[in-house]
Amino acid sequence: MASPFIELQVGERTVKVTNPDKVYFPGIGATKRELVEYYVSVGEGALRALRDRPTNLKRHPDGVHTDAIYQKRMPTKHPDWLQGVTVTFPSGRTAESVRVTEVAAIAYCANLGTIDFHPWQVRAADVEHPDELRIDLDPQPGLDFDAVRKTAFLAREVLEEAGMTGFVKTSGNRGVHVNVRIEPRWDFVEVRHAGIALARAIEAKDPALVTTAWWKEERGDRVFIDFNQNARDRTVVSAYSIRAKDNAPVSTPLTWDELADAEPADFDIRTVPARFKKLGDVHAAIDDVSYSIETLLEWYEKDDRGDMPYPPNYPKMPGEPKRVQPSKARDDT
Repeated sequence: MASPFIELQVGERTVKVTNPDKVYFPGIGATKRELVEYYVSVGEGALRALRDRPTNLKRHPDGVHTDAIYQKRMPTKHPDWLQGVTVTFPSGRTAESVRVTEVAAIAYCANLGTIDFHPWQVRAADVEHPDELRIDLDPQPGLDFDAVRKTAFLAREVLEEAGMTGFVKTSGNRGVHVNVRIEPRWDFVEVRHAGIALARAIEAKDPALVTTAWWKEERGDRVFIDFNQNARDRTVVSAYSIRAKDNAPVSTPLTWDELADAEPADFDIRTVPARFKKLGDVHAAIDDVSYSIETLLEWYEKDDRGDMPYPPNYPKMPGEPKRVQPSKARDDT
């Protein structure tokens, strides 16, 4: 008979894992117990990516073959030691989100069926000023990983031109993320403008490969840089997060040297713990330096194209162009 629960010692906490033998990833037969134990095994790295950040949970309590529950608010019932932080959504509404402060919090959320962790780009001490600039490279259908790899190295070049260092990771799917620690001096609008300027500079290096076109009909067979991932309440999956797929792939931090021949399929729930034990967190230095975005904001101000569309659930923003795809736009001339 399957055990109804087990208990894991995670730091100073005892975390109960219910239904540990339930298969969560049918493609490889990985169980809920393996999910929780995975996050404990890479806990130092996962915590570095999540520490003190409001975090959205993507839960699959019955495994990845079931629909996801996207949870932006603290679980109604939770242990006293699980901390929260109040955030404001684009609508103006507020809510208390999970604030990750220790590895046990990650394990606790994994027991709730959380597969992916999606942190905000702010810390609890100042939820209005991001401390991370995010470059999300999204290959359009039909492109292979080499196209994304090449785009990531172009992003590295542009960051160096701006006097910044980025940390690269696989997305756990088909893309790549590059994260940059920044000084928490600018609001979401300004950081998004910096992201737009950065994306346009990358696109300018190879417009046949890279696009900043928000509308899918304009992207073609290129790698899209999703600049809107820097907007308020837009999140990307964190470093070391498993993704909700049958084979349990992991969004894995890499060195730039590793990216040259890395294959995303090599990183999953069963391979990453051994890698972490051998190498530690290859992004351990990510918090050592925080950069100014003044150069990027100067680039943005000099570009007469101005702002770009926000996602559809956002209120109309000052200076934003028409939020309608070009093929449906009315010709007012």
